[in-house]
Amino acid sequence: MKSVTKPTRSFTRRLVLVGATAASVTVLAACGGNDSGSRSDSAHRSPSKSASSPSAAASDGAHNAADVAFAKGMIPHHRQAVEMADLAAGRAASSPVKELAAKIKRGQDPEIRTMSGWLTAWGEQVPKGMAEGMPEGMPGMDHSAGSRDSAGSRDSAGSRDSAESGHSGHSGHSEMPGMMGAEEMAALKGKSGKAFDAAFLEMMVRHHQGAVKMAGTEKEKGAYGPAKRLADDVIKAQEAEIARMNKLLGKG
Repeated sequence: MKSVTKPTRSFTRRLVLVGATAASVTVLAACGGNDSGSRSDSAHRSPSKSASSPSAAASDGAHNAADVAFAKGMIPHHRQAVEMADLAAGRAASSPVKELAAKIKRGQDPEIRTMSGWLTAWGEQVPKGMAEGMPEGMPGMDHSAGSRDSAGSRDSAGSRDSAESGHSGHSGHSEMPGMMGAEEMAALKGKSGKAFDAAFLEMMVRHHQGAVKMAGTEKEKGAYGPAKRLADDVIKAQEAEIARMNKLLGKG
């Protein structure tokens, strides 16, 4: 009996030691796994932290003088395009011209509201609506900082008033690319049928080309993310419409 008991006790001690060693290894592995998992979780979380950082949001939140000039210039520019588009409903002879005019209005009306909202949020004055029957030669909109800052003479004061109202007279349409003068708008209103279609398309091509140029300036010099994205949308949409109008004119 004694010879049997001794080996049994020795065997039991070895089993206990093996079990303890295995438990230690398991604990160490678990600790190592938790640490690795922690590092892995941290690595997955880091992109979200950088995406929500102030620098990432700055492109949407910050604006500069170029953004203000873009909105103040493009609002009256769009309004004139909408005014021209409204004429097509009762004067155009071609269904494609009427459809194009309706599309222009649908696209630009919401953009006017969007840009007006930006200016209000920035504490800037929203340009007033287009004036009917504006006298020929009245200064047009000048959205350059130099013109707004100049003071003292009646002429400069008139220019500033016109800039705030968003008017576009014959002498001032060169301040915004593609803007029609009072004589050109009056001539368009006096046409109908095929004569209107041709004049409308020719004028709207120039008008769109001016808008594309203004949008390009915003993309280059602006800081406000939504404004730069809208400028990109303007370029894409209006370049496509230019191509369509040239095709209707037989030029493309």
